[in-house]
Amino acid sequence: MNQMLSGAIAVSSLLAGLFFLRFWRSSGDRFFLYFALSFALEGLNRIALGLLVDANESNPLFYSVRVVAYGLIVVAIWQKNRRRP
Repeated sequence: MNQMLSGAIAVSSLLAGLFFLRFWRSSGDRFFLYFALSFALEGLNRIALGLLVDANESNPLFYSVRVVAYGLIVVAIWQKNRRRP
C-alpha cells in the first residue's frame, strides 16, 4: 500500500510540474519555472524512494533533495514579492 501511495504522490507531483511548466511557457514568468522544477524534483525523489529497496525518507540524500525543492518554492515567492527600484 505504501508503494502505491508513493507512486500516486510521484505522479501527482510530476503532473503539477507539467502544469506549472505550461504556465511558464505561456507567461515567461520565472515564478512558474521555479515551481515546475520544485514539483519535478519532488516527483523524481518519490520515484527514487519507491524504486530503491532499502530507501528511507530520513536518509540525508532524499531529505536534501526535498529541502532543495522547497527552497526553490521559497526563492520563487521571495523573488515575486521583493521590491523593485
